[in-house]
Amino acid sequence: MISTITRKICVITSTRADYGLLRNLLTALQHKTTISTQLLVTGTHLSKKHGYTVEEIRQDSFEIQAEVPIALEATSPLSTAQAAASALSEIANALHQLKPDIVVLLGDRYEIASAAYAALYLQIPIAHLHGGERSEGVIDEALRHSITKTAYWHFCASEEYRQRIIQLGEAPQRVFNVGALGLDSIKRLKLWDKQKLEDSLALSLQGPVFVVTYHPVSTSEQSTRTEINALCDALCAYPEATIIVTGVNADTGANIVRVAFENLQSQLTTQRFLMVESLGQTRYLSLLAHADIVIGNSSSGIIEAPFMKVPTVNIGDRQRGRLKGRSQIDCQGRSDDISNAISKALSSDFLRTAFDTPPPLGDGTSAPKIAEILEKTPLSKDCLTKSFYDIPFQDRYSEGSL
Repeated sequence: MISTITRKICVITSTRADYGLLRNLLTALQHKTTISTQLLVTGTHLSKKHGYTVEEIRQDSFEIQAEVPIALEATSPLSTAQAAASALSEIANALHQLKPDIVVLLGDRYEIASAAYAALYLQIPIAHLHGGERSEGVIDEALRHSITKTAYWHFCASEEYRQRIIQLGEAPQRVFNVGALGLDSIKRLKLWDKQKLEDSLALSLQGPVFVVTYHPVSTSEQSTRTEINALCDALCAYPEATIIVTGVNADTGANIVRVAFENLQSQLTTQRFLMVESLGQTRYLSLLAHADIVIGNSSSGIIEAPFMKVPTVNIGDRQRGRLKGRSQIDCQGRSDDISNAISKALSSDFLRTAFDTPPPLGDGTSAPKIAEILEKTPLSKDCLTKSFYDIPFQDRYSEGSL
């Protein structure tokens, strides 16, 4: 008996980072015979400067229903606001043509917030992934929680994050703790051995291997400049290390980061330093498997690295508030602090206990859980008119308890 398509689900991806998380979900959705999966590609995927990673999506044989170019030269708060406005308009046009029953969004970037408002105005129910988290050092903190309030279904990475979403007024029966999507790929992919990885990078992975990803602090260009200069100074203190730097987000201050890494590259030998705009998911995770430390301020150091038993040196406030394991070392954006954190991460004393406890964000089985819920959840007008869920008052608020 052939199943009949009962719903169209549109997944929106805007960066190589969120696509790396969404790829397994796309596969799981496509295995559902009652679901027609749509893929809308936007953001840095369509930018030559950022690696034109739409080609990676095509290589994975996913059919793309809509490509939505948006302005990405967000070099100031004003240009970021203008890019967000443009994204809202263009994504709204695409969704109007696709007419999905559900829109799936992940994370907290400004173009994803624009997509959320476009779907809201078009009265398309939203499923949001990775809500309830905290990253208090950047504007993403506000965007993530605002996307939560536009969404009807919520798929979060931990019970703490689930409780925070409920605290925002979302009904508990619509908030699901499924773990972090990024862990699915680690369990599913066949990672490359060291020789194949070295051949692909044209680089010998000698000495300690540092994987470096640093994104701008969107609330302050001065903070970005101070931190990235301190990071480059700290990296120069490890002449024996092999350093691979991955591409920077298209955010305010991105040029500051890019120029700093280019200057660092001119100071170091090509035998120990490489900048790559986009490694692709398999190559990136293979690199993590052979790395000694992840350094920077990317969520990858919070999610994937602990699961792969790689220490993280987390710089500054960009990830402040996130759940973390014992393998994560937080430091300020000063060269001495960063250098000390790197030395600690390489030490045998630290490594002896860093991975004694399991990572806090699930077991790598998120995608099939999400797909199952999206396949079976009822669709009705209630998906567009949710009520605010009030947490019951506790006894401590009774008379005389203050």
